[in-house]
Amino acid sequence: MNLSRTSLLLLLAIAGTAAAYSQAVPPWSIGANNPDPQQRYELHVADVDNVPDIHGNLAGARLVIFVGGNQFFVLPKLITAFEQKHPELQGHVFYETLPPNILRKQIAADGAITLGNLTIQVKPDVYEAGARILRDMEQHGQVKGVVEYPTNNLEIIVPAGNPKKIHSLNDLARPDLRLSMPEPQWEGVANQIADSLRKAGGESLYDKVKNGKTVLTEIHHRQTPMRIMSGQLDASVTWASEVRFQRSINNPIEGIVIRANQNTTAIYAGGVLRHAPHLKLAAQWLEFLKSREAQDIYHQFGFGAIPSSYR
Repeated sequence: MNLSRTSLLLLLAIAGTAAAYSQAVPPWSIGANNPDPQQRYELHVADVDNVPDIHGNLAGARLVIFVGGNQFFVLPKLITAFEQKHPELQGHVFYETLPPNILRKQIAADGAITLGNLTIQVKPDVYEAGARILRDMEQHGQVKGVVEYPTNNLEIIVPAGNPKKIHSLNDLARPDLRLSMPEPQWEGVANQIADSLRKAGGESLYDKVKNGKTVLTEIHHRQTPMRIMSGQLDASVTWASEVRFQRSINNPIEGIVIRANQNTTAIYAGGVLRHAPHLKLAAQWLEFLKSREAQDIYHQFGFGAIPSSYR
């Protein structure tokens, strides 16, 4: 694969802010919609000040959540609903929606992450990612109280109108297509995509996609829609909920459904981290994720129901 890598700062700064495509920035990613109700001086510098996956006020945080980035558009509603049950938390929830493996590196660094010249450090209470990851972490004593919550399926994402006439995973092997795919070391979805490609066309299809005109992403949920809308790339595979979100904010995006026997379903889970500073609230947050109210919010964004065996 042709690797396209930049520093994490550059990714965070430009992921949602290409001048001609600023509509791809979700409305709550900009300062005017910061979840902290006590905002002070607000800095706005086009193409520089946007850090769309870090939310809230570190200093006053009473609940800190690290959640895989593909849920970034669900968190505002979830947190609002949770704060209604816990009004003392209003403006005191801090959360990050970076790729799961980036978050794990931050956890291993005692909660510190450096963005250019800025280093922030916060001890997370909750970590959310794929269920297999959380169960493995639970077995190693890194998290406890693991709960599973909604599921998600894959979908092919293309520009509105599907100009390249892509209809299936097998079409992604065409030599004329420029593809965006997640970097496996950062994004768990890379494994599910690989599984689906192999279901559709075996190792041959996987190799053709892997070795074709494919550019890797470190922050798939930000870079991929931007690259497709800007005309840099023709298609990718993402979670179906992400396609639904982009369409809900009227971005020129379209989704191609993947056949059920070729698709791969993810189950999401969360756990309380071993050294969580706010154990009680962390456990209450995880219990809330299983509630009918939280489930309904997830379903609004296209996530699937929890299998009965996980309830």
